[in-house]
Amino acid sequence: MQIRTNALVSSVKNFLIEVGGIIDFTVLVFKQFFKKPREHKEMIKQAYYAGNKTFPLIAITGFIMGLVLTLQSRPVLVEFGAESLLPGMISVSIIREIGPVITALLCAGKIGSGYGAEIGSMRVTEQIDAMEVSGINPVSYIVASRIMATTIMVPILVLLADAIAIYGSYVAVNMYSDVNFQLFYNQAYNTLSFKDLIPATFKTIIFGFMIGLIGSYKGYYSKRGTEAVGAAANSAVVTSSLAIFVIDLVVVQVTELF
Repeated sequence: MQIRTNALVSSVKNFLIEVGGIIDFTVLVFKQFFKKPREHKEMIKQAYYAGNKTFPLIAITGFIMGLVLTLQSRPVLVEFGAESLLPGMISVSIIREIGPVITALLCAGKIGSGYGAEIGSMRVTEQIDAMEVSGINPVSYIVASRIMATTIMVPILVLLADAIAIYGSYVAVNMYSDVNFQLFYNQAYNTLSFKDLIPATFKTIIFGFMIGLIGSYKGYYSKRGTEAVGAAANSAVVTSSLAIFVIDLVVVQVTELF
C-alpha cells in the first residue's frame, strides 16, 4: 500500500513539474513573438514542410473518414425514412468534431513527433548550444518559427480535410443512388451555421499551437543521448494527443454555454 501511495505521489509530482515546465516554455515563446528579429523565412519554410508532408495523409484519411461515416449512418436514416438528412448530418459531424480532432491527431503524430526528434537531435549534437554561443536566439529561430507554422497550417489542413471528407460522403451516397453534386453540397452546407464553424476553427488554431509547442518543448529539453531523441518524439505525440482531447472537451463545454 505504501509503495502504491509513493508511486501515485511521484506520478502527480512529475505531472505537475511537466505542466509547470510547459507553462514556463509557453511564456518564453510568447515573449519571442514580440521581439526582433522575427524569423519569417524560417516560419514559411516550416509551414511549407508541415503542409507538404502532412497533406497526403490528411487527404486519404479525410476521404475514407467521410466515406465510412456515410456508409455507417445511411442504413439507420433509411430505416426511419430520413435519408435526405444524411448530407447535413455528415457535414455537421465532420465540421464540428470529427474533422478537427482526427486531423489534429494526425498532425500530432506527423508534425509533433518530427519536431521532438529534430530539435532533440539538435540538442544532442549541441547545435543549440552552438547557436547560443554564436549569438543566435535558438528559441526564436527554432521554436517560435515552428510553433507559428503549425498554428497557421493545422487550421488550413483541417479545412482541406473537411472538404475532402464531405466529398467522400458524396461518393458514398452515390454508391446507392444517383445524387446531383450541386444538390448534395447545397444540402450539406445549408445545414451549417456560424455556431458550427467559428468554435471549430478556433479550436483548430489552439490545436496547431499546442502541437508545435509541445513538440518543440519535448525536443528542446530532451536529455543527452540518442535514446533521448526517440523518447522526446514519443512523448511529444502522447502529450499532444492528450492536450487535443482536453482542449476539445473544454471548447465543447464553453460552446454549449452560448
